[in-house]
Amino acid sequence: MRVYLDNAATTPIDKEVLAVMFGIMENQYGNPSSIHAHGREVRSIVETARKTVAKLLNTSPAEIFFTSGGTEADNTAIRCGIHDHGITHAITSKIEHHAVGHTLEELEKKGVIKLSYVNIDSKGTVDYDHLEELLKNNERSFVSLMHANNEIGTLLDVERVGNLCEQYNALFHCDTVQTMGHYVHDLSKLKVHFIACAAHKLHGPKGVGFLYVNYHVKIKPFIYGGAQERNMRGGTENVYGIAGLAKALEIAYHEMDEHAQYVQGLKNYMKDQLTQNFTDVQFNGETDPAKSLYTVLNVSFPESDMGDMMLFNLDINGISASGGSACSSGSNIGSHVLTAIGTNPNRPSVRFSFCKYNTKEEIDFVIEKLKQIIPVTV
Repeated sequence: MRVYLDNAATTPIDKEVLAVMFGIMENQYGNPSSIHAHGREVRSIVETARKTVAKLLNTSPAEIFFTSGGTEADNTAIRCGIHDHGITHAITSKIEHHAVGHTLEELEKKGVIKLSYVNIDSKGTVDYDHLEELLKNNERSFVSLMHANNEIGTLLDVERVGNLCEQYNALFHCDTVQTMGHYVHDLSKLKVHFIACAAHKLHGPKGVGFLYVNYHVKIKPFIYGGAQERNMRGGTENVYGIAGLAKALEIAYHEMDEHAQYVQGLKNYMKDQLTQNFTDVQFNGETDPAKSLYTVLNVSFPESDMGDMMLFNLDINGISASGGSACSSGSNIGSHVLTAIGTNPNRPSVRFSFCKYNTKEEIDFVIEKLKQIIPVTV
């Protein structure tokens, strides 16, 4: 038996999505920029997908731009938003995805911006009062905070941050890669200027995503070339991927309530089983289900010298998961997220992440294997 509990890294592709993509690969091969019939047919596929995404997010198709994934979407929003609006101050947190953190750090190194870090607590929750202080005491800011942390699952109050950004005339970029398709994003109500999506996080294909750019915000292209994506992103469109993304998001919205209830049940079951079978386990991040991404469970096991060997031992026992311990003093190896929230670096930590295809039987299998790996039990 092999159990896959690393869905926050990538998800299995949905068979309905595959069917849509294969159908296009076999029959619609024209270049969407060509003006002949073959090209027009494929252009229609791209624009239909754009309309599908926009309708689900309650926004205009003109605000959706297809990209190669979340990293490109984040980079485009950050680099172009800052450059094209002459912004010299940015605010983020120490637990952002590297697509955000490293991009902002690079801009700071080059002297483009001054970078401020909002305080977070031991659960990874943003200090909203401190965020307001940073907004109030600096010139116009660019704020980049993720909707749900990809390692510990702690959720951001996007509405509250959006309101603060509006109050202080800041641009707000929110990485929604982990939450797209798992929560409703009503962009007609959210006061956000940029959001990012990667299709492979919601049972779609790898190598495709989108960037939402609010129509009040004008930016220039990040990738120059042809006139694709309404002159916003050069390069022939990944037509199969775009169609697959739209289908995956459509399925996700259709199944959202059922999916959320089922996956939250798996997460709760695993928490209960871990607590019952092992001494001194700790759950990293926000434990309130209303404030935590239901697909992610980050666990620290009792202190040992196992470290990253925990993931290796899981792997050889048929379990795919990810995570790792916090960074040890003087070392750059480990999780920057767990380090930022003060997790004990001597505790081996694992991120288990779930999807609609996982079962309780798989979790039982994982618990039994963990009993063989970890010697200390109740």
